[in-house]
Amino acid sequence: MGTLKTEPAAGRADLLAAPVTAALDRWPADASVPVDQVLVAPIDATLADTAAFCAAYDVGLDVSANCVVVAGKREGTVRYAACVVLATTRADVNGVVRRHLDVRKASFAPMAEAVDLTGMEYGGITPVGLPETWPILVDSRVVTMPYVVIGSGVRHSKIVLPGSALSLLPGAEVVEGLARSVD
Repeated sequence: MGTLKTEPAAGRADLLAAPVTAALDRWPADASVPVDQVLVAPIDATLADTAAFCAAYDVGLDVSANCVVVAGKREGTVRYAACVVLATTRADVNGVVRRHLDVRKASFAPMAEAVDLTGMEYGGITPVGLPETWPILVDSRVVTMPYVVIGSGVRHSKIVLPGSALSLLPGAEVVEGLARSVD
């Protein structure tokens, strides 16, 4: 993965948000992707945004995944979902995601709200450790990747894991056509 210096994420709480550490502690021992295949690498926090990170650490956009928190309201209740898409694509928020949430309009959750609800830093939000009641919509292209780089819950590191591991997370659903290519 480019110039990243990775090591097993379990046991590196200093490089992970608390909810991520807790999720790794609960990782099933019999999972098809063992927890020791979830790696973490320290990075410069000022380079956490995808384009800057990829350029600085020689990581391709095609192996970098983004996790965005989406919200929509139905009958006065806000419904949340996380969307995981490759950096070469964009989530179809007002099509696929809106229909999945069964809301009239979906949009990216406000930054303060996303940070408060996830317990993670903005720009580092990851699907690992999200509230278990949320659906985690994973674009089908992500799960086919041997490894992807995603946030770690904090801006000063990144997680590297097999794309298929994301389909094992609580609430995860692999969605064909969740994202559209950015040309």
